[in-house]
Amino acid sequence: MTKPVPPVQKYMTALPHTIGQDQPLSVAERKMRDEKIRHLPVLDGGKLVGVITERDIQLVRGIRGFEPETAKVDDVMSEEPYAVEPGAPLDEVAEYMARKRLGSAVVMQNGKVVGIFTAVDALQAVSDLLRGRLRK
Repeated sequence: MTKPVPPVQKYMTALPHTIGQDQPLSVAERKMRDEKIRHLPVLDGGKLVGVITERDIQLVRGIRGFEPETAKVDDVMSEEPYAVEPGAPLDEVAEYMARKRLGSAVVMQNGKVVGIFTAVDALQAVSDLLRGRLRK
């Protein structure tokens, strides 16, 4: 008998840190460093408008002439983030992230950010699922 696929909600990080699109890039960078996170959903008036990652910031820091002190989050963020409902099947979310080479999925419910599912969360799911399967 096959077990049902768990929802993404089981492995997501609930109530993730977010940042406003008009915030200075330095604020995003500091928040990621202080909270030891690599992805921040970006909001505009409470509405999800993008995601900024630690890698995004590292990439722009290497651009000659780029001034991170004056840059805003929306100058660097990825627009049109991948968003899913908490009940989305884990296998479908992970497959889409792998196919599109995404590091995260923002979990939304009733128009609000309720979680984030990252590649690290996916690895935890793989570990849990393999342990369960190997014990049988």
